[in-house]
Amino acid sequence: MTRVGFVGLGNIGKPMAKRLLAWDDGLTVFDLAPEPLAELEEQGARVADSVADLAGECGVICVMVNTDDQVREVMGQVLGAARPGTVVAVHSTISPDLPPRLEDLAGRHDLLFVDAPVSGGAMGAADGTLALMVGGSAAAYDAVRGPFALLGAEVVHCGPAGNGTAAKLARNLLHFVAFTATGEALRLAEAAGVDLVALGRIVRHTDAITGGPGAIMHRDTTAPLTPEDGWTSIFEHVLALGSKDLAHAIALADRLGVEVPMAQYASENLARALGLGASAVTSEGAAT
Repeated sequence: MTRVGFVGLGNIGKPMAKRLLAWDDGLTVFDLAPEPLAELEEQGARVADSVADLAGECGVICVMVNTDDQVREVMGQVLGAARPGTVVAVHSTISPDLPPRLEDLAGRHDLLFVDAPVSGGAMGAADGTLALMVGGSAAAYDAVRGPFALLGAEVVHCGPAGNGTAAKLARNLLHFVAFTATGEALRLAEAAGVDLVALGRIVRHTDAITGGPGAIMHRDTTAPLTPEDGWTSIFEHVLALGSKDLAHAIALADRLGVEVPMAQYASENLARALGLGASAVTSEGAAT
C-alpha cells in the first residue's frame, strides 16, 4: 500500500492532486489555503494537519510549491516524519543546483528523491496530459511511475537527480526565447500593416501541421552532422529555406525601420544550430 501525499494546491498543483484521487491507495493533501483543501476533501482526499502529518502516512510525497525556500521548508518538515523508503517528488521548477542537495539530504534520512517538474500548464494538469521530466535514481523513478501515470501522458526518466530540472529549464528556454522572437515578428508584421490576429491564426494553424521547433528535435546529439547522416540533406534544405526567408525578413525590417536582433542572430547561427557549421546571412540574401 502506497498512499500518496500532495503538498501545494495552487493553479497547477490542485488539478494534479485531483488526478491522484483515482490512486487506489488513497490521497492526503496539505496547503496553507483552506479553500482548495475543502474542495479536495469533499472529493475524497484526506486533509492533513501539517506536512509532517502527511509525511507520516504517505509512501510518495508530491511537492508543488513556488520557490526554492518553500521547497526547503517542506523538505525540512518531511525529514524525521516520513518512513524509510518514502519518495519525495518535487514538481516545482527550482534552481538547478538544488535537486542533488535535496537527494543527498533525503538519503541521510533513508528517503528517496526525484525532481519531476512538469510542462503542459493547468490544462494539461486537469486532463492528465502533462509531461513529467524525472531526475533521480532508478529505484526512486520506479517508485513514482504508478502515480505519475495518472498525472501525465509523457513521463520521462531524464537521468540522475537534477536532470529533470535541467530538462525543464531547456524546454522553457525554447519557450520564452520563442516568445521573444514572436514579439519581434509581431512588430515587423504590424509595421508592414498585417492583421496581427490573423497572423496568430496562421501561426497556430501551421505549427499544428509542422510541429514548430520540436520538428527538428529528433537527434540524440548536437555534434556536427556527417555527410552520410540521413538528417544532413533534410537540414541542408531547412537551412536553404531559412537563410532565404530570414534574409528577406531582415531586408523588410531594414526598409520599415524595425529592429530585429533575434532574426539577425538566427541568420548568423542557424547553420550551427542545425549541425551544419557556421553561417552568416546578409540582408541581400547571401549565405556564407
